[in-house]
Amino acid sequence: MNQYRHISPEHFNRAYERGEITNGLVIDVREPFEWDYYHLENSMHIPLQTLPAKIGELPEDRTIYVICAHGVRSEWACRYLTEQGFGDVVNVAGGMAAVAAERGFAYD
Repeated sequence: MNQYRHISPEHFNRAYERGEITNGLVIDVREPFEWDYYHLENSMHIPLQTLPAKIGELPEDRTIYVICAHGVRSEWACRYLTEQGFGDVVNVAGGMAAVAAERGFAYD
């Protein structure tokens, strides 16, 4: 069974800002109102409850970084994606709150 990895908000931000995630895909599984409040440019918005219906739209040959507000829903999404056969799945630890804080934005 595939396992997903974790990336710290510091390492994620550094890689994102340097353009090192260009071969990857950032999926934001938060609700629409959370997305509207703050999100990362070039990320894909797929609320967690819609993930099963949208799974066919995801590339299986790219790294998938999953982010939510604090890291709980993204854990669920990562688990689901690996169960569906996706091989390179990464949970952004601490979620958008931690990523935004690293960028100087008070998310909460």
